[in-house]
Amino acid sequence: MKTTEQDISKHTPVMQQYLRIKAEYPDILLFYRMGDFYELFFEDANRAGVILDIAVTKRGKSGGLDIPMAGVPYHAIEPYLAKLVKQGYSAVICEQVGDPATSKGPVERQVARIITPGTLTDAALLDERQDNILAAVHYENNLFGISTLNLSSGRFTVTEVNSESLLHSELVRLQPAELLVAEDYTFTLPKFPIRKQSPWYFDIQTAQRLLTQQFGIQDLAGFGCDHLTTAITAAGCLLQYAKETQRTALPHLQGLNWERREDSLMMDVATRRNLELDSGLQGKQEHTLVNVLDQCATPMGSRLLRRWLHRPLRNTAILSARHQSIGKLLEQNTINGLYKLLRSIGDVERILARIAIRSARPRDLTQLRTALGLLPEIKKQLALLETDLLQDIGEKITVFPEIHTLLCHAILEEPPFLIRDGGVIAKGYSPELDDLRRLTDDASGYLNELEMRERERTGIQNLKVGYNKVHGYYIEISRTQSDIVPDDYVRRQTLKAVERFITKELKLFEDKALSANERALQLEKHLYEELLIKLLDYLKPLQICSAALAELDVLNTLAERADTLKYSPPEFTHDEVVHIVEGRHPVVEAIQDIPFMPNDLNLHDNRRMLLITGANMSGKSVYMRQTALIVLLAHIGSFVPAQKVVLGPIDGIFTRIGASDDLAGGRSTFMVEMTETANILHNATRNSLVLMDEIGRGTSTFDGLSLAWACAEHLLQKLNCYTLFATHYFELTRLPELHQGVMNAHLEAVEKQDKLIFLHAVKEGAASQSYGLQVALLAGVPKAIVSQAKKRLKILEKQQLGVPQQEQLFSAVPIEDEPKPISHPVLDTLAEISPENLTPRQALDLIYQLKESL
Repeated sequence: MKTTEQDISKHTPVMQQYLRIKAEYPDILLFYRMGDFYELFFEDANRAGVILDIAVTKRGKSGGLDIPMAGVPYHAIEPYLAKLVKQGYSAVICEQVGDPATSKGPVERQVARIITPGTLTDAALLDERQDNILAAVHYENNLFGISTLNLSSGRFTVTEVNSESLLHSELVRLQPAELLVAEDYTFTLPKFPIRKQSPWYFDIQTAQRLLTQQFGIQDLAGFGCDHLTTAITAAGCLLQYAKETQRTALPHLQGLNWERREDSLMMDVATRRNLELDSGLQGKQEHTLVNVLDQCATPMGSRLLRRWLHRPLRNTAILSARHQSIGKLLEQNTINGLYKLLRSIGDVERILARIAIRSARPRDLTQLRTALGLLPEIKKQLALLETDLLQDIGEKITVFPEIHTLLCHAILEEPPFLIRDGGVIAKGYSPELDDLRRLTDDASGYLNELEMRERERTGIQNLKVGYNKVHGYYIEISRTQSDIVPDDYVRRQTLKAVERFITKELKLFEDKALSANERALQLEKHLYEELLIKLLDYLKPLQICSAALAELDVLNTLAERADTLKYSPPEFTHDEVVHIVEGRHPVVEAIQDIPFMPNDLNLHDNRRMLLITGANMSGKSVYMRQTALIVLLAHIGSFVPAQKVVLGPIDGIFTRIGASDDLAGGRSTFMVEMTETANILHNATRNSLVLMDEIGRGTSTFDGLSLAWACAEHLLQKLNCYTLFATHYFELTRLPELHQGVMNAHLEAVEKQDKLIFLHAVKEGAASQSYGLQVALLAGVPKAIVSQAKKRLKILEKQQLGVPQQEQLFSAVPIEDEPKPISHPVLDTLAEISPENLTPRQALDLIYQLKESL
């Protein structure tokens, strides 16, 4: 509901206050604290009723209008917020900050925090095994600057790319929960929740000032990214947005991490989708690589493993150090011991973020206390593992005896979930708090004594002394006996069956007890805030420690997977080679009941392409994907599902596998296929691994065959990359006769009594036939139709081109470079003129001049 200042004056004081706050956040649901509820009004109430499935009522009238109203209990708001952000909505939380007892008019209220999908830190609102990323994109000088912020961990990154395709690839890798862009952006974006910001959010001077102030430095040169002005502008927008939503300082953001694209393997959008790293082709998470690998003991380990999988590295020194560490963990047989210790560590990374923004709950601190108590034993075990990487991790895992002692002394063994109701600070931590609690605790004894005395004095045996938050302490008597109460009893409340009274003595006790209880609660909250402030002094070393624990967890998990799944360490070489002995598909092997058929691959300087033929369902796609996954696993530092793997320098993985359309984008299956193919042909290099499956099948036979042939020749002659090229066009099997560096292979299948048996074994040479009709039978196509198809096949085979014509059509065709522009005096003259600047007379003269030139 949009209202002017004049409109607001027609409303009640409470509604005037609400509308003024709501005017600052017109597009976000405003949760307005009123007593024990967060209320939503007007259009917000109607929207929340649908989104949250809660009742919408009316709260009378204000300004002559009915007021739709919906509310949720203040102590149970988290499930509702979780439901909101899961659907991409945001919420403004408005709290009462004034004292109702002293306020004249409406109690003062202020916005306490803004909940958006990308700025979540509360454990109840987050998936503990996945990063929650807030991203910003800025475009300037033909560059896209990308910055990401994980507010729940403090990880802050920048990078730059120079094309929309690379931008899309990066965003698909990052999977942001919320994406900030300028209001006037003109580039296309993948389908992520987008929030448009005013252009002044993207100002380089403002960004540099905010970032240097945040990190307490003079400039950004120390992070090595001061020249990335487009990305830094995006980072400044992120920081400003995060501060506005959190309404507090962000001390856990302590630096920028520059993610250089050349440090990692290139993987485009299609490749990430086709390899099903953490999401299947149908969007589900089962039967993915993460499901096979993720046995991490801690949530922060799981998140780090996902980051590794989506950003495999090219630095073989780092990867070899990881392989060596996994080998040492296996050799020393310390995997189970470390797992049990890490299992009790918890999510220290996110706990530290909540401490930093003062939203940590008591059980966060007890979990941190438990983790700190385990660090000495973890360091002890790491001291036995003599690799450079594990020793470095051990040095980063610092013990913090002073914090551990502080938390043991300050927090109860099992505190309540929230500080709100007290009972969190341990006895002995604060003498003043202990004294106040003693007054409150003595109340039960005093009340029991008072109850016995009053029963004896009044002769009313069912007399009770009780308490509730609304009316305080009272003496309760049944209504049938209320006429015999003493004269000093003052009636406080009348109910259906009982009367409640108070005496002067009980009133004096109430004032004393309630005052003590209130003062104890306020003191406990103050002590808790002081405790969080003390922990901030250790924030940076604790963050370093938590990052080291996450890395140890991933390495330990990869060691366990290597042991359980029989993976082997890969080898890196400077030679150009992809050599795999008895490779297996890690996901297919894990989910199938029968033993997996391993296969070899050998690509090298003189053998760059494997042309793969064979029946549908014979295993071509599995063989290709397993090659990519083996290469990827080697480049995250994992052991691999093979007997032996030797890899030369690889800079990227590209795949064109499967058939899909993009109806919303107006692209047919064939258009999607060609777009993905074009991306590979433009971006792959000699050191790229390329998987091409069934190119050209979405169009006519000769069009498709010609395209497939041309693509194969380009990959072989121009790019000369490592290529697995699967096809049903048997004409392509002649490529080895025409070009060096290509070899035929096929997936074996045999026919027995009209039944097709897939052996899933890769053999050299071309397949003898495609077995398409046999596969149709397996799929349940009626036999009559398959029989008719066989007859039609015989007719077509008789009508096919003769051999001489085939040889002429599919002989080797030299690949030419892009055609050069044609030069001619007439064309040169036309290129230089500006038609809009010619008079009719000049145009006529020019026509005569061109005619003469011809």
